[in-house]
Amino acid sequence: MGYLDESLAAGETIVAHFDLHWTARWRLIVFLLLAIPTFGLALLAAIYEWIRLRSIEQGVTNRRVVRKTGIMSRETTELRLASIETIDLRQSAWGRLFGYGDVVLTGRGETAMVFQRLAEPLDAKRAIEGAYAANVEATRAHPSEHVA
Repeated sequence: MGYLDESLAAGETIVAHFDLHWTARWRLIVFLLLAIPTFGLALLAAIYEWIRLRSIEQGVTNRRVVRKTGIMSRETTELRLASIETIDLRQSAWGRLFGYGDVVLTGRGETAMVFQRLAEPLDAKRAIEGAYAANVEATRAHPSEHVA
């Protein structure tokens, strides 16, 4: 069970998890390739990189967008759906060709959240937009019951 599952509030459900694209693993691949000429020394770096990548959790619930990183320590960035002002998609030519990109959320004030090197970034953008729309609709339908 990951952070996203553990941090759910009462009535909160996960809408989508966002996976990293395989190109986000380039350091891991380099360290694995260097393990042979360095007599396994680079294997330690590869193991660290593999654990680091596995510790990244990203997703959207029916109330917030979450990005968690960290192996031993934990750093989270969370943005309530009601606070989102813009959802931008950044995709280079290579990103369009290979199917990866960044999704950038801007919230009220100076809050910004970046999901880098996502696999299927357009699907992630749609999932966030869908959760946002559902959250707005739920707020309008039951304003006294809504928990922001």
